[in-house]
Amino acid sequence: MFALIHAASKRTAQMVLAAVTGLALIACQPVSLGGGLGSGPAIDSSKPVPVALLLPKGSGASGDAVLSTSLENAARMAIADLNGVRIDLRVYDTAGNAATAQAVADRAVADGAKIILGPVYAGNANAVGHAVARSGINVLAFSNNASIAGGNVFVLGNTFQNTADRLASFAVRQGKGRIVLVHSNDVAGQTGAAAIQTGVARAGGSIVSTVAHEFSQQGVVNAVPQVRSAVQSGGADAIFLTANTAGALPLFSQMLPEQGVSPSTVQYIGLTRWDIPAQTLDLPGVQGGWFALTDPNRAAQFDGRYQSTYGAPPHPIGSLAYDGIAAIGALVAQGRGLGGADLTQAAGFQGTGGIFRLLPDGTNQRGLAVATIQNRQVVVIDPAPRGFGGAGF
Repeated sequence: MFALIHAASKRTAQMVLAAVTGLALIACQPVSLGGGLGSGPAIDSSKPVPVALLLPKGSGASGDAVLSTSLENAARMAIADLNGVRIDLRVYDTAGNAATAQAVADRAVADGAKIILGPVYAGNANAVGHAVARSGINVLAFSNNASIAGGNVFVLGNTFQNTADRLASFAVRQGKGRIVLVHSNDVAGQTGAAAIQTGVARAGGSIVSTVAHEFSQQGVVNAVPQVRSAVQSGGADAIFLTANTAGALPLFSQMLPEQGVSPSTVQYIGLTRWDIPAQTLDLPGVQGGWFALTDPNRAAQFDGRYQSTYGAPPHPIGSLAYDGIAAIGALVAQGRGLGGADLTQAAGFQGTGGIFRLLPDGTNQRGLAVATIQNRQVVVIDPAPRGFGGAGF
């Protein structure tokens, strides 16, 4: 099953590709709020704060329906957890369509929304950012696509850069700073490769060689001897892969050890989660590999609460709605507004997977743990940081 990149894997890759490229309907970046972080609309904390939640419901795709339910449930969980802060949550369906998202965003602003939470897809978020920018309304999108971030659009999803920075810093501290970068040559792979290059440079390591490959079984087969040669000629002590478990990772993890690139001597590092789906943990080649994930204890607490409340597990990105409401509630409780300067406060916020903060460029930093796989079990080897400025950042 894991020896081939199947059609399902290709569909996953296409979904990632759509998330990374987005649909820049008007421009590459949302309109700025006048040359800097805007002050945002006035907030009356004595009254419920109107928050618009934009969901992909109505697209006709069953996955979007499940995701929409999970996001709305998580948002309402967060509202129930706020002490002394009242949120007037107003839900709007975008049908997963950029034009519809833009139209409902205009309606949300007319209805009095002070901030927009969502939408999910990058192109939709970009369209919404343009629609509401001149109203001084900020958008907290459920996306990890850094290319749409900026101006009045902030992405809540964990970015490639955040993961690459965390893993590269850890690798260099562990003496694994001579790295062979292996990436697919599609947009997702190229975006991930750029993040790894930046992360390694920031950490003081070096990319001794780069191997690009086609996203196909034959592409991986062709790349394996190139990776082996690059490791040997460059004196590399680590391989940093953009491949994910639904695509090329299973094949790389099988073939590289067979070709003499042993994970016992060369550290394997992954830009994506290596513990999903669970059967990936059984692969011999991933044993000892490093990857990053949100604080597993806090994430498990959220998953357990959600399961007990709604009778089903949350969608993997459902927690982003909780984080968005938590950030809004924390600012209102502090007597602050919802402008860019407020959203980017240096102290950040506590979310379902640990600490996070929004950055002036519209991206985010999240406190991630570094994990490995030992005896088919996930083991945290460097815990997620509890605050900003210390180890892990």
